[in-house]
Amino acid sequence: MNEIAPADQADINAPIGRATRRELGKVFRKDCPRASHSEVVLGQGPRDPVSLIEISNGDRVEHLLPVRFGRMSDSAFAFFRGAAIVQAHDLKGTPSSGIIVQCCGDCHLMNFGGFATPERNHVFDINDFDETFPAPFEWDLKRLAASFAIAARWLEFEPADCRTAAQTVVTAYHENINRYADMHALDVWYAQITSEALLEQFEKDEEFHKRLKKAMEKAAQNTSERVFHKLTAEENGRVRIVDQPPLLFHDDSSQLDLKSELVPFFESYRDTLLADRQNLYDRFRLTDFAYKVVGVGSVGTRCYIALFMADDDDPLFLQVKQARASVLEGLAGPPRWASNGERVITGQRLMQSASDIFLGWSREANGRDFYVRQLRDMKFSPDLTGFTPSLLSSYASMCGHVLARAHSKGGDAATIAGYLGDGTSFDEAIAQYSVSYADQVEQDFTAFQSSIRAGRLPVDTMPAEIEQAIR
Repeated sequence: MNEIAPADQADINAPIGRATRRELGKVFRKDCPRASHSEVVLGQGPRDPVSLIEISNGDRVEHLLPVRFGRMSDSAFAFFRGAAIVQAHDLKGTPSSGIIVQCCGDCHLMNFGGFATPERNHVFDINDFDETFPAPFEWDLKRLAASFAIAARWLEFEPADCRTAAQTVVTAYHENINRYADMHALDVWYAQITSEALLEQFEKDEEFHKRLKKAMEKAAQNTSERVFHKLTAEENGRVRIVDQPPLLFHDDSSQLDLKSELVPFFESYRDTLLADRQNLYDRFRLTDFAYKVVGVGSVGTRCYIALFMADDDDPLFLQVKQARASVLEGLAGPPRWASNGERVITGQRLMQSASDIFLGWSREANGRDFYVRQLRDMKFSPDLTGFTPSLLSSYASMCGHVLARAHSKGGDAATIAGYLGDGTSFDEAIAQYSVSYADQVEQDFTAFQSSIRAGRLPVDTMPAEIEQAIR
C-alpha cells in the first residue's frame, strides 16, 4: 500500500467549507420541502395522550404522582409543559429535514432563563436538558414555537397575536442561524446572550424593564452562601438541612448512610469533573442529604439536595437529579451514552454557552442514573404574569436567538441556513404547525381532565406558597 503524503493527508482531513455546507442544506429541501412542516401535526396518527403520560410515570415516586397531575391540570399550558412525551411521540413521522443537531428535547419557553457563568457573569440560555438527544433541528423549534402559541392562548391573547408569537420565534431563529453560519467556529463556541442584551430587548417597556432588572438583582443573591442560613440549622453540633415538607424533607431514600452509600456515589461523580474542579470539590465534605420536589414534568422523579461544607461558614449545595431515558430515545434514534446522567451533562455542555463548573453524573447502587449541578447559582426564570402581546413577542425573539446559538454549537448552522434559505416559507410553516398543535394540545388537555374526573389519574394540589416555591 502506498503511503499517504502529508499534503494528501491534510486534504483528507480538511473540513467542508461554509459555502459547500450551505449548498448541502439546500439539497435537503428536495426530500422535505420547507412548506411541508405545516402539513402534519400527528406524525403517528391517533393515540391516547393519557396512556403516553402513564408510560412516562415509570420509575417515578408514586406518592408524588398526584402532585404532578395536579400541577398539569392547572391549564392547557401547564399540561403541555408536563407532557413532553406526547409531543415527542407526535413528532415522529412528521416531515423531517434530516439535519441532526443536539436537541434540548423539551424546548418550551419556560425552560429558558438566566444563570451565572464560571466568571460570575449573568447569561440567558436554555436551562433544562433532561430530555436532550440528537434529533432533527426542527423538533426543538416546533416545541418552542408551539409553547408560545399555547402560552399566548393561556394569556387570552387574540388568535393573530398567538400566531405572531409563534412566528416571531422562528423568524429570530432563522435570522440568527444565518448570522452564526457566517461566523468562525470559535466565535460561535464563545457566543453568549448576556443579561445586558436581555435587558436591551425589553427597554421599550419601562415597567417590565424595571421588573426584569429587579429579578436579575435578586438572582445575583441566589447562591449557596446566601441561602445557607435559610435552608439549614445546627442540630447536635452538626449543620443539617431543615425539613420544609412537602417541598423539602428527609425520608427513607435520603437517610442513606454517608460512608457506605453516599460517599461511593459522590466519588464516582467526582471522576466526571475536570481535574481542576476535582481539586476544588475536594475542599468540601458531605454533611447532609435531603429530598426536594421540583418542576412540573420533573415532579415524581428522584431529586435531592446535598450540603457540603469546606468550613463552618463555607457551604456548597449540589442538586442531585434523576436522569431517566429521554422522551426522544427510540424516536430520534438509539441511546449513545453509557448512562443517562452522561447524556444530560454532555448535551448541556454542548448546547449551553457556559455551564456550571460542578456539572457531573453518577449512578447509585440500584442502577438509577443521576446528574449533579449546583442548586442555586444566580438563576432566574421568566414570569409571564402581566405579559402583553408585544412583551411575549420580544421574549420569543430572545428564545429564538438562544436556540439558534445552541444549535449552531451543537450542530451545523451553515447546513441549517442553507435549508432555510432567504424566504419566509419555513417560518410560516412552523407558525401554522404551532397553531394547529395548540388546538391538539387543548383536545389532549380535555382528555386529561376527563381521566382525572373518571379517577384514572389521582390529583393532589399544594398550597399557593408551595406552588410558588416549586416554580
